[in-house]
Amino acid sequence: MHHPIVVAVDGPAGSGKSSVSKAVAGRLGFGFLDTGAAYRALAWHVEALGVDTADEASVIAALESFAYRIGTDPSGYDVHVGDVDVTAAIREPHISQVVSRVARVPEVRRHLIALFRAIIAGERRDGIVVEGRDITTVVAPDAPVRILLTADEAVRMTRRSAEHADLPADAVGAQLRARDQADSKVVDFMHAAEGVITVDSTDLDFDGTVAAVIDVIRTAVPTADLMGEKR
Repeated sequence: MHHPIVVAVDGPAGSGKSSVSKAVAGRLGFGFLDTGAAYRALAWHVEALGVDTADEASVIAALESFAYRIGTDPSGYDVHVGDVDVTAAIREPHISQVVSRVARVPEVRRHLIALFRAIIAGERRDGIVVEGRDITTVVAPDAPVRILLTADEAVRMTRRSAEHADLPADAVGAQLRARDQADSKVVDFMHAAEGVITVDSTDLDFDGTVAAVIDVIRTAVPTADLMGEKR
């Protein structure tokens, strides 16, 4: 039975975990799983249904019709809810304000964690890089490679502002802080758990961060398992 190498990556908003994880997966010929997309897609779904996100029972009920699909190709993947392609829609700024309200519901997290584990188990590539908030501690606590990717808050805000050039920097910063504060009530993604390696990208550029993460993987996984690395 095929068992992909699992690289678990956690980190706060603006740490670069998504873009870095995608690049690492591409370099190694691994799959890539953006777990945050599922929470965003559910936020989109409950909004489309007109669900009151303050009512946990209604949010949980929405899971019954949440037909979620996501690809694991790091070079490009689509996100679907039923027959609707929501790849672009879930990145709209207003969705970020809803995400934490659905992610705080324990039943939602249990449902999505089971979904993530099924996607990981079904990966046919040699490995898969999985990024999110609670991957190293909850989704894949037994992964052979567990990384906390972080950076100083000021650096994270600068990076996030560059991604949303159409929004005022102070608005982007406030949104980043609010998201981290809300999510930190559910899971600790600011501090490395035992056995988790911290990669601080504050003084690293993008390529340097990718290289640092790959170095951690090389140390944790036998070289023979990384023969597919693309130079």
